[in-house]
Amino acid sequence: MSLEFQDNRVIVKEALKSAGIAFIHEACGELQARTQRNSRVDTGQTKGSYEYVVDESKCEGKIGSNLENAIWEEFGTGEYALKGNGRKGAWYVPVDNYTGSKKPTYNGKVMIVYGKNGKKFYKTNGKKPNRPMNNAFTALKSKLIKRYGDILRSKIGR
Repeated sequence: MSLEFQDNRVIVKEALKSAGIAFIHEACGELQARTQRNSRVDTGQTKGSYEYVVDESKCEGKIGSNLENAIWEEFGTGEYALKGNGRKGAWYVPVDNYTGSKKPTYNGKVMIVYGKNGKKFYKTNGKKPNRPMNNAFTALKSKLIKRYGDILRSKIGR
């Protein structure tokens, strides 16, 4: 009776890597789309700025925005900062170059103050966090875990 050993490590490793890369692309796309849907919209600039990149050599994906406002949307500012570490009390923000479609508001009322040299400002206590990325991840986590299992089974088989 003879026994023959067949080494499939290379094939299995390649199948695992292929499944991982396919999953990362799919998961990042899902998370990006959900983050955009979760975003507040004034001009749409922040909503449209979310992107993802995949580094296949590291089997790693990153999702984010290059806009500072995306940080404010996620974590809040001022008195509304997520960890309570924001600026306390009101402050004034210049609005001369404001490009939003809505007038800047404070507690639902337009509060424009004319400062020195006729410059316009509005009063704010901060921005409440909307958490578009965190909420996207929380909503999709179990679905993505299940999807990864499906992709693994399709690449490796049962």
